[in-house]
Amino acid sequence: MQTELSKKLGIEHAVFGFTPFPAVAAAISRAGGFGVLGAVRYAAPDELKRDLDWLDEHAEGRPYGLDVVMPAKKVEGVTEADIEAMIPPEHRQFVQETLAKYGVPELAEGEASGWRITGWMEKVARSQLDVAFDYPIKLLANALGSPPADVIARAHEHDILVAALAGSARHARKHADAGIDVVVAQGYEAGGHTGEIASMVLTPEAVEAVDPLPVLAAGGIGSGQQVAAALALGAQGVWLGSVWLTTTEADMHSPAVTRKLLAAGSGDTVRSRALTGKPARQLRTEWTDAWDDPAGPGTLPMPLQGLLVAEAVSRIQKYEVEPLLGTPVGQIVGRMNEERSVQAVFDDLTRGFEKAIDRINKIAGR
Repeated sequence: MQTELSKKLGIEHAVFGFTPFPAVAAAISRAGGFGVLGAVRYAAPDELKRDLDWLDEHAEGRPYGLDVVMPAKKVEGVTEADIEAMIPPEHRQFVQETLAKYGVPELAEGEASGWRITGWMEKVARSQLDVAFDYPIKLLANALGSPPADVIARAHEHDILVAALAGSARHARKHADAGIDVVVAQGYEAGGHTGEIASMVLTPEAVEAVDPLPVLAAGGIGSGQQVAAALALGAQGVWLGSVWLTTTEADMHSPAVTRKLLAAGSGDTVRSRALTGKPARQLRTEWTDAWDDPAGPGTLPMPLQGLLVAEAVSRIQKYEVEPLLGTPVGQIVGRMNEERSVQAVFDDLTRGFEKAIDRINKIAGR
């Protein structure tokens, strides 16, 4: 599964694996792919440094990258406290009523919420980059489109490729104009924040829009046959995220979440604004249903929604309140029906890829 881009980065397979878990990122790189560590959960630079130290050691010299979240435009002088003050009282009341309905216990006195959105704030992302540029990362990806121009320039000074996620051909062209090196065309089927266009339509549109820049196909991909299809559509690799959540190296901190993922079908996800304020595909739960109910107050825009539900999400996760318990995941969850190692996932991907290529060769009479 090699392409021009995979050869440029020195990897055996053109499989780019996004994950919040350093152990998974390292295992992806060791297996011949390209591990990409998600940085959004690191509020403190020393926490990111600790995990990059670990990743750098355990990747065994194989290349890896980092995914940050920062907008191309910023608002000056706004603090987290300023944003908190914008949250309407009725929304706070709705959160408390919903938690009370399901008997979700309070956090212990003095215990801080373990899930915050500070990683979505530009100043935090920049502090993460100050750490990351001291490591031999080979790719910097931005989940909110093109990063600011100075960040792109700084990455290029370190010989780091810059990737940006796109949900449409228009977005892809904007990224190319901004000077990024790789477009990740993320379809509607993907976990987390997605647009409205399915991968089968989006991938060739993005390839045509930014040619000759390389495009990675993302969204709903979890088999070698799908990798072959992505390359046939013109992509130079695939960007996989959800499929790693049920690997043995993933540190989900919740057996209940893992059970729900293994039991879910491809129709058991929903694009909801309940988590961050922007449409994000996740497991459908009674929590997402409550926020999507027209009788409720509705969600707030990003970043207000994320701040509003941060403590609630921490409480739901800590006490594993199953009706409300979910996680971002794509429609590929229907194939995630057993826990496997990262290497086992790669073995399956390569076997499926070979079968697909053999099938096409037979059709072509080769």
